[in-house]
Amino acid sequence: MSETESPLERFKRLLGQTAKAIAADPEAEIKFGGEQPKVTGNEARIPVPPRRLDVAKRAIARGHSDAAALKLAHHDELLHAKLTPQNAQGAAVYSALEEMRIEAIGTRHLDGVGDNLEAALTKRLEDKGYQRLEDRQDIPLTEIMALLARERMTGREVPEPARKLVDLWRKDIEDKAGDALDELAKLGDLGDQAAFSDLILDLLADLDIADEKGNEEAEDQNADDESQAEEDDAPDDPGKDENDGKDDAPEDDQEEDSVPELGEAREGEAEIRDEPAEWDESDEEADARARAEMAQRQNLPDDMGLNYHPYTTQFDETVHPDELCDPEELTRLRLQLDNQLEGLHAVVARLANRLQRRLLAQQNRAWQFDLDEGILDAARLARVVVDPTQPLSYKQEKDQPFKDTSVTLLIDNSGSMRGRPITVAALCGDILARTLERCGVSVEILGFTTRAWKGGQSREKWVMDGRPKNPGRLNDLRHIIYKPASVPWRRAKDNLALMLKEGLLKENIDGEALKWAHDRLLSRPEARRILMVISDGAPVDDTTSSANGAGYLDRHLRDVISYIENMSPVELLAIGIGHDVTRFYRRALTIADVEQLGGAMTDQLAALFDDDVPPAVMRRRA
Repeated sequence: MSETESPLERFKRLLGQTAKAIAADPEAEIKFGGEQPKVTGNEARIPVPPRRLDVAKRAIARGHSDAAALKLAHHDELLHAKLTPQNAQGAAVYSALEEMRIEAIGTRHLDGVGDNLEAALTKRLEDKGYQRLEDRQDIPLTEIMALLARERMTGREVPEPARKLVDLWRKDIEDKAGDALDELAKLGDLGDQAAFSDLILDLLADLDIADEKGNEEAEDQNADDESQAEEDDAPDDPGKDENDGKDDAPEDDQEEDSVPELGEAREGEAEIRDEPAEWDESDEEADARARAEMAQRQNLPDDMGLNYHPYTTQFDETVHPDELCDPEELTRLRLQLDNQLEGLHAVVARLANRLQRRLLAQQNRAWQFDLDEGILDAARLARVVVDPTQPLSYKQEKDQPFKDTSVTLLIDNSGSMRGRPITVAALCGDILARTLERCGVSVEILGFTTRAWKGGQSREKWVMDGRPKNPGRLNDLRHIIYKPASVPWRRAKDNLALMLKEGLLKENIDGEALKWAHDRLLSRPEARRILMVISDGAPVDDTTSSANGAGYLDRHLRDVISYIENMSPVELLAIGIGHDVTRFYRRALTIADVEQLGGAMTDQLAALFDDDVPPAVMRRRA
């Protein structure tokens, strides 16, 4: 230890050295930052230890370091991406169980590492407030499965903060997937990621959240086999024209192609629009037709998606923050928001000021010169002195054209956003609202979640009705208007702190939320409308997915996005936090660390405002 090295720096150095040793990779890059350990390629990012370290905080910091090191050593990201289920809920559980596999390897071999990992896990569960919750719907299935799998693989009890909630779920889960959980514990070599993945997929199938793709492929294969068997058993007809079967086949193929999968059809349409098209009409005729089409398309159709529909809308609600929280608590939460993000506040403010300068630069006034009247142009008086026959020159100020604009921020208020992500999203929305207001851009901030975990009164009604098949959406929507476009920021700033309220964040049904935000934005009078979605993944609602199939919500979201991107004047962009949203949105950005959110939002908006080509014209000409 050098004389100038502080105890904290020494501790960080030792953490880095230990992490490289556990990872068995002396070339690994160990960095500090963020809220949770993250591994990308050969780089591990570990949360910065607190300045004052007691025994408990040292164990938590070591747990973060050990988790990152074990992932460097025992996780193949390419294999993980290849084997991950396509549906959102299955993918979330799959990833959570993979994290538990990695940590179980360290726990089985080194008791000290197991203690450190348990300290970090306990802290994370405490931060989520699980020790204060009593309803089993308040903890996501992803967390339940991860904790039960950890218990099986390591022999360690569920940490105290979540023990009561896990016990509420234990019997139901073990009745369905107890054998599959036992198989995870019996796997001799937890380092075999592929073998472990096979067991996870079996477990997901027991829970009815596996992909449907495998079953469809099996059915198609069986159908092909039966068809082939019939052809083999059929007697040969020497008089039959060899081309008869070929003539019929294309018609069948054509009929099948005419009813493609919804997502594929939309993607195909998008590709066609990207190619140059012939333009046989005059500009006036085209403009008239475009106006007529837009007049008929005031809102998104209600039947979007593959037969998507809510079972009932009786229990849905669109609310303002004061309906969910009293003013005193909102004020307290606002103070908590400001205190938690004091350091980040300055960073995001600088980024927002940069955006403001770029917007104001586009609104700067310009001058017209060499006019016969106006203000005398003193800069051109010299030529009159040189040549008195030259006329005096005048100038006039003119305004640069700048479209009146409305921006809507739609923020995912699901349970997976709990903690740092939702706090940063609230702050960034707050500062961007202030910034854009100064530039004359109206801003609306909306949030979306559900009223309950795993279905609410909608599900109860469905059960009372005898559980009819294909019921549609089975949860009660909660759409929150944090800041209407017509309300100034100073009157709505406390509302944004509602996102920190314990118990608010539940599940997310993105398709209907996106449609709701789009329709509100479309009713605005501004010439330009921008919708920015901030989310950390795909739609998740366990009850709806179980009753309608794993891809039900995904398909609806894709269809709504396709409509907006290809048919609506609203400009849509998305930012994903920790999860890839580019598979849904054409214009999207995924950030690995929530601390990057402020910069991502300002950069994306700045890029849109810098665009000189009106998107509506581009769509019409395509």
